[in-house]
Amino acid sequence: QVQLVESGGGLVQPGGSLRLSCAASGSIFSIAVMGWYRQAPGKQRELVATITSGGLTNVVDSVKGRFTISRDNAKNTVYLQMNSLKSEDTAVYYCNLNLVHLGYVYDYWGQGTQVTVSS
Repeated sequence: QVQLVESGGGLVQPGGSLRLSCAASGSIFSIAVMGWYRQAPGKQRELVATITSGGLTNVVDSVKGRFTISRDNAKNTVYLQMNSLKSEDTAVYYCNLNLVHLGYVYDYWGQGTQVTVSS
């Protein structure tokens, strides 16, 4: 069983920065693809960024150049550095662990952390 615990959300002014963290329990973190997703009020959950076990990253166009995803396998933690925040970045941000290994599919979600960008 894997548990994901996000932290680092909060209220920030436009143009500000936040760093989200997601700490994972269990032994499969280092070989899993980790992702950050977000869901704004009245909208569907959407992908923000992913990072493979080897550190290859993918960031969606709407946050490219502003958000950076990284991971520390020694700490079982994935991060999302968010700079130049805009009001449209306001959402609940969720951490996801995804892995297909030895015929098993692992897909876990954190509880989410609220990010509010407002003056």
